Amino acid sequence: MSGSARGHRVNEVIREVIAEAVQRELSDPRLGFVTITAVRSNRDLSEATVYFSALNENERESSAAALRSAAGLLQSRIGAALRTRNTPHLTFTYDDLPEQAADLTRLIDEVAPDEDSP
Repeated sequence: MSGSARGHRVNEVIREVIAEAVQRELSDPRLGFVTITAVRSNRDLSEATVYFSALNENERESSAAALRSAAGLLQSRIGAALRTRNTPHLTFTYDDLPEQAADLTRLIDEVAPDEDSP
């Protein structure tokens, strides 16, 4: 198996572990309704960037702070899932790709409206 396929699989496992922990274990009042959208780790798994989106734009910063506070717990869950001695240092980054896609779709609709629309 190629390194990139293995890396993609590891990133997906990390994403799933974090998403489950956020949903089931974190009760920080600063944490809004977030979705873990992606994880990108480096080759040696010493660093991983966790991308998240928030339902409400005004929850971005508080949710990022809550995720940073929970990094130790999340790293322990990742270590257990991956069965590795070392786990990646987690960095949390807001994923604005869904917003960009919605803006692009809106712009396309303005320029070229759907033929089925009145």
